[in-house]
Amino acid sequence: MTKVLISDRTHPVLEAKLRDAGFDVSVEPDHDYSGLVAAAQGCDGLVVRSKVHIDRAFIDRVPSLRCIGRVGAGMETIDVDYAERHGIRCLNSPEGNRDAVGEHAVGLLLALLDNIARADAEVRQGLWRREANRGLELGSLTVGIIGFGNMGQAFARRLQGFGCPIVVYDKYKDLKDLKDFINIKPVTLEQLQAEADVVSFHVPLTDETRHYLSADFLTRMAKPCFVVNTSRGAVVDTEALADALDSGRVRGAALDVLEYENMAADTLGDVPEALRRLMRSPHTVLTPHVAGWTVESKYKLAAVLADKIIETLR
Repeated sequence: MTKVLISDRTHPVLEAKLRDAGFDVSVEPDHDYSGLVAAAQGCDGLVVRSKVHIDRAFIDRVPSLRCIGRVGAGMETIDVDYAERHGIRCLNSPEGNRDAVGEHAVGLLLALLDNIARADAEVRQGLWRREANRGLELGSLTVGIIGFGNMGQAFARRLQGFGCPIVVYDKYKDLKDLKDFINIKPVTLEQLQAEADVVSFHVPLTDETRHYLSADFLTRMAKPCFVVNTSRGAVVDTEALADALDSGRVRGAALDVLEYENMAADTLGDVPEALRRLMRSPHTVLTPHVAGWTVESKYKLAAVLADKIIETLR
């Protein structure tokens, strides 16, 4: 019988769908690295969480694996290239939380443009500063989207009703056919930097995208801009962003992810001065890596991954 080990705390629909497909399923979410190696022996499929890195040594020690699944989008904790060279399919489920991420990204941007978080905090302190919290209309700004996969497209769809021009750059996608979108055009990175008032990142974390937003990137922006990041914290160089906020080159930043978050422990790690500057800034809106976390996405992430595992292992 096909064996699958689920080592993540996820919606029970994942286990239910796999059992209904005739698989032998174990749910053991509390293993550390060595415990997971032991528990995965003889398994055809493994569902992992971000707290344990599935590296080459892990893959070599579990030769029975035919697929590795991740409930979510990010795959940076799995050595995907090595696994797939050894015939192991690596699966994720970005379709499950793309709607949540798209909505959250719009919410972050609106909160930033309309000073919502700052105004809320001030009213709770008895301050009533109307002119100081005069906002900007999203429809008056050009939004640049970097990365046009599931998350970037979901964000773009939700921007359609605001009437804002949208420019999109994706190094790895053919963006010639965008007939399902309005007010949107594919551009080079240089064109995006020339036109955009807002830059929103929707890319995976790789060696290529680490510190994508750097001091050099910001120098190439033609206009002072707003920054949104719902991808991975290390896509943004925190110190470069803090410096740009201080200088006015960045007008505001809305971040759901931070470079110094500890995904293994769901905490912030050591907080360097650059991050403290972001926390103190009146021009930032920060949330704790929850863009993709909704009641609905918890179900959809698990259900989508279950279907992919069943298709792969049958």
